[in-house]
Amino acid sequence: MTPLYGMTMNELKGVAAVAGLPTYAARQLADWLYKKKITTIAEMSNIAQSKRELLASQYGVGLTPPLKKIISSDGTSKYLFPISSTKSVETVFIPADDRTTLCVSSQIGCKLNCAFCMTGKQGFAGNLTASEILNQVRSVEETDRISNIVFMGMGEPLDNIEELFKVLEIMTSEYGYGWSPKRITVSTAGIIKGLRRFLDESLCNLAISLHSPYPDERQSLMPIEKANPIKDIIQIVRQYDFSHQRRVSFEYIMFENKNDSAQHARDLAKMLTGISCRVNLIGFHQIPNVPLKKCSFHQMEIFRNILNTKGITCTIRASRGEDIAAACGMLSTVQSVN
Repeated sequence: MTPLYGMTMNELKGVAAVAGLPTYAARQLADWLYKKKITTIAEMSNIAQSKRELLASQYGVGLTPPLKKIISSDGTSKYLFPISSTKSVETVFIPADDRTTLCVSSQIGCKLNCAFCMTGKQGFAGNLTASEILNQVRSVEETDRISNIVFMGMGEPLDNIEELFKVLEIMTSEYGYGWSPKRITVSTAGIIKGLRRFLDESLCNLAISLHSPYPDERQSLMPIEKANPIKDIIQIVRQYDFSHQRRVSFEYIMFENKNDSAQHARDLAKMLTGISCRVNLIGFHQIPNVPLKKCSFHQMEIFRNILNTKGITCTIRASRGEDIAAACGMLSTVQSVN
């Protein structure tokens, strides 16, 4: 059964045409799916019953509840969503005093195999559809409390760019959820082709995983550096305005005696000079069979202060959900399905 949830307006127009409905019925379908939040086609009361029956013979709304939910001692929730009988993804809800954030997955696993990330260690098993991505937003218990969405869950969003753009359209369009793009952040390790398209066609916020100002060292952490050099990514970012409508931030996981020195901070500041941006320092969360070590909070403070002194806004991100393996770099469904 083909899901209607996750379809764009153009796709819904195609559905209406196949069902013999007038063109304006596509807007009615979108209204039921994204504003009135129905769960069955039978609830679409302004569409003739015979047409609803015809739609229901080919389509479903397409919502799938999570298999399970676990809650951290700090209030963070992690959900396991089934994608098939053997595949699943994780989604994280993070409450805070001033905002609530849903960390959404875009792929089943990940191709990039970054040294510090459990998702990459489990390998890649497929892209999520727009329906499967949006289902995470709609089907968590806290759906009505979400103030922000970040594509920082499992997978590389720009490696699934067609489905990503469908989701962004539905989330920000008047016919969909009507969110401001400022409420959505797409995090990428840096796929240059996708990055250019994202910056040209979207006003959502951008987060770039950086982790070292030195190409060789970054490549040892992130193999994607070889084909998508950070110097080229920075050059692209410099071509766009991040001073008003949208933000760009750089994610920097800190590892003891690896990328945490004062010289790293100074060279990172030099790399980012002239870009209106923020650097988020992130503590490393230990994962199995990885020799990298978490650096001290004191060293993170020194690093932050150097960047701030150099005119680069820098903050230390609070770790959330580590006790339930929901923190940065810890998402993996290898064990979760058991």
